[in-house]
Amino acid sequence: MLRRGLPLAIAVIFGILTLVGLLFGLPEISNLILGWAAFLAGIALFLGVVNLLAVHTSRFLRNRPVGGGNVYSGVLVISWLIVFGLGIADLFGWTNNAMNQAFQWVQVPLEAALASMLAFFLILSGLRMLQGRRTVWTTLFFVTAVLVLFANAFISSPFLPGSLNQLALQFRNLIQNLIVTAGIRGILIGVALGIITLTVRILIGVERPYNK
Repeated sequence: MLRRGLPLAIAVIFGILTLVGLLFGLPEISNLILGWAAFLAGIALFLGVVNLLAVHTSRFLRNRPVGGGNVYSGVLVISWLIVFGLGIADLFGWTNNAMNQAFQWVQVPLEAALASMLAFFLILSGLRMLQGRRTVWTTLFFVTAVLVLFANAFISSPFLPGSLNQLALQFRNLIQNLIVTAGIRGILIGVALGIITLTVRILIGVERPYNK
C-alpha cells in the first residue's frame, strides 16, 4: 500500500501546490517546485547521457567486423567526446566559441539537407496516398504540396518576370497564413486539451506514469 500510495500522494501534493502557485500569483511556491523539477530533470539527463555513453562504448569495443553496428556506436562515442572536449575548452577559455562553430559546420548543414528533402518526401507520400486510395483529401494534399513546391521555386527563380514572382509569393503566403496556421492552431489546441486531461487524471490518481 505504501509503495503505491506514497508516489501518488507526492504527485498530487506537488501538483496542487504548483497549480495554486500559478493560479493565485505565488511565485515563491511555483518557482521553488519548478526549480526542484529542473534540478531532477538535469540529474536524470546526466544519468541518461552516462548510460548512453557506457552502452555504446561497450558495444564499440566488442570484437565485431568492420561495418557492423559497432561502427555507429563508435561514431556516437567519438562525436560525444569531441563536443564535450570543445565545451570544456570553451569553458576554460582555451578556445573561442568552438562548440558553436562545430554546431554551425555540422548540425546546421545536416538540418538544411534534411529540410530540403522534406518537399520530395511530401510529394512521394502524396503519390503513395493516391495509389492506395483516391479521395478528395488525398488529392487536395497532393495538389497543395505540388503548388507550394512550384511557388517556392518561382519565388527564388531570377528568370521569371516580377509579376509571376509576386503572384507565387501571394499564393504561398495565402497557404501559409490561412491553411497552415489554422492546422497548427488546431494541433496546439488538441495538445493543450490533452495536457489538461492528463494533468487532471494524474491529480485525481487515475493516471500513474511514475509507477511504470
